[in-house]
Amino acid sequence: MRLDPRAAAKAALGYLKRNPDEIVTAATNAAKLRFGVPTAALRWLADQASNAPKAPQDIELQTSSDALRVSAAVDAMGTPIRASASIRVDEIRLSADELRVSVRLGDIKLMLLAESESPVALLIKSGALDLSRPGNLLKYLPKRPPVIVEAEGDRVVLDFMRAPGIKNNAMVKKVLDVVTPVLGIRAIETDSAHVWVALEAAPWRVNESLQALLGS
Repeated sequence: MRLDPRAAAKAALGYLKRNPDEIVTAATNAAKLRFGVPTAALRWLADQASNAPKAPQDIELQTSSDALRVSAAVDAMGTPIRASASIRVDEIRLSADELRVSVRLGDIKLMLLAESESPVALLIKSGALDLSRPGNLLKYLPKRPPVIVEAEGDRVVLDFMRAPGIKNNAMVKKVLDVVTPVLGIRAIETDSAHVWVALEAAPWRVNESLQALLGS
């Protein structure tokens, strides 16, 4: 997905004009190392992403006090369905060796968008899929994506460092070497209008960052 910087800037300015209190809210939370991404911004990004070939369509995003709710029309092995789920970030671990995120998936629903007799459609119609424990399904998925390192019950653990495009990227590793000793992510939370990223600082480890920056 390629973003048009001008379109992104125009959308951001338009949002701030309609919601001027966001500037005060952002400044207040920045002092606490807490930064919010408006749900409206995520919806705009989702709209841009839907223009890519084979991308999910008609993406809907909603936030509540405890989860991010995502819904989209997707093609599941030739079967058009609408999938939705609530996502809650359980744990985050960042270092030079891992980009690990644990999420809880709940309230998963699959709905056929057209009549079909495909294997996927038959599974959905039969109700044989236990959608209350998506981790158990992913656990035994053939050719499971390498970023999925654990899956059990409603919990799925992803390590994005295992994605080839990230694992073999020297620039990403350098940035992580410099940043992660002094700055980490404590939590990702939601409310009715934002996704909040709470950071934690460790300024006493600044020497490690400097050594990584200078290559020593």
